[in-house]
Amino acid sequence: MDRKLYLYNTAAREKQQFQPAGTMVGMYCCGPTVYNYAHIGNLRTYLFEDVLKRTLDAFGFTVRHVVNITDVGHLVSDADEGEDKMEKGARKEGKTVWEIARFYTDRFMENTRDLNIRQPDLWTRATDHIPEMIAMIRTLEDNGFTYRTADGIYFDTLKFPAYRDFARLEADSIKPGARVDMGDKHTPTDFALWKFSPPDVKRQMEWQSPWGVGFPGWHIECSAMSLKYLSQPLDIHCGGTDHIRVHHTNEIAQVEAATGKKFANFWIHGEFLVMDSGKMAKSAGNFLTLDTLKAEGLRPLAYRMFSFTAHYRSPLTFSWDGLKASEQSLKNLKKLISDSAEACADDAVGSTRMNEVLASFWDAVADDLNMPRAIAALWDVLHGASFSRQEKFLAAKTADTILGLDLLSPEGEGFCREVIADDGKKVTIIAQRPLSQDEIAQIAVKARDRRRARAEKQFAAADAIRAEMKSQGVELKDMPDGSTECRIG
Repeated sequence: MDRKLYLYNTAAREKQQFQPAGTMVGMYCCGPTVYNYAHIGNLRTYLFEDVLKRTLDAFGFTVRHVVNITDVGHLVSDADEGEDKMEKGARKEGKTVWEIARFYTDRFMENTRDLNIRQPDLWTRATDHIPEMIAMIRTLEDNGFTYRTADGIYFDTLKFPAYRDFARLEADSIKPGARVDMGDKHTPTDFALWKFSPPDVKRQMEWQSPWGVGFPGWHIECSAMSLKYLSQPLDIHCGGTDHIRVHHTNEIAQVEAATGKKFANFWIHGEFLVMDSGKMAKSAGNFLTLDTLKAEGLRPLAYRMFSFTAHYRSPLTFSWDGLKASEQSLKNLKKLISDSAEACADDAVGSTRMNEVLASFWDAVADDLNMPRAIAALWDVLHGASFSRQEKFLAAKTADTILGLDLLSPEGEGFCREVIADDGKKVTIIAQRPLSQDEIAQIAVKARDRRRARAEKQFAAADAIRAEMKSQGVELKDMPDGSTECRIG
């Protein structure tokens, strides 16, 4: 890819040409706090980050992508007040914190699969990195950036003169003397690095530390984990725009105070999905999950398509009509592509010609991931009289490496998932509706059992499995490479 990639850098408040510091792009994205289902507003952020990762790959960069799982330390207030969201969620549901974390992590992973969000190179769980967090706090303490209150160890933002630069905070916001309900802070912007467990409460998640039994603050987690797995400065740090003022500002302060070096070169933030009543949020009770959309008969990739109707840095207002229109648009797009599919071979069009066909598409992608323009450019190609059927099909195939919309799967087969059974063989499941993880797992097991029976020449048993699956609406087909294709009517 000979184009230059431009991305909006929050730190500079402008679009800048992206160039990594070294041979590998280190990309860290703030992940979910797993105390509840991710709402579709959360998922919009992960969709734009997925497009970014796909774009970096397409432009020839080698990427190391790290995403965290916050399973401790995220308090209900950014002011370090209230209780840990994980502990609160566990009490509400009558489960252990570990059960809550495991359940909602699994649901989040299911959401990413349904939306064709590629997995990062590494998931990092906060509770697996307590030693690294303690070590960073010790360094900050040695460097003179901390103080102790009755409820924890805090970062002193007055000792970090550049604190307000990233978020462009007003000086009045860090005047000394403010107090909060839990402990005494020197300034309102000071933040907890380590919180002490309440003396009269036994927390489910707490650890020994040089300062006493407690748990880490939310901000120290991302900093410690990102620096363990990526080189400093990070090339890219991503998140939602709500992270700019507090979470990412605090991350910058503690990392640069601890290391004396720049934390990250590019900061990239996605805007909110909004309801009529404002930002979608769990705390406000006005959030929708991907399962909500499925229950209404909408496919997850319709939401992915819907997210491309606005630039990732612009607010996107949710509406059912808009979502349904996006689903219809996706159907129409796939129909155009399928009309060109039968005459195509992968080598039918040279790469130079294909770059010409998709010039407007790549220009849009290179211009800060402008997906509305990119989608429009693909429509123009598919409707263009000057392009052959081969060119149209291969243009769609190439564009889908960025869009991730399963554009080549035939319309009417709205759900396509490839899984690897425990015998190492691929199972491709094609259905007209989304499937639960349990359904996918059961189909994969049956396909494996049938392969095993055939390999052992137990043909009656293999036929019985095929008949059982057919009675459940699943047609099994053996593929030449030894994999199994399962179609569900």
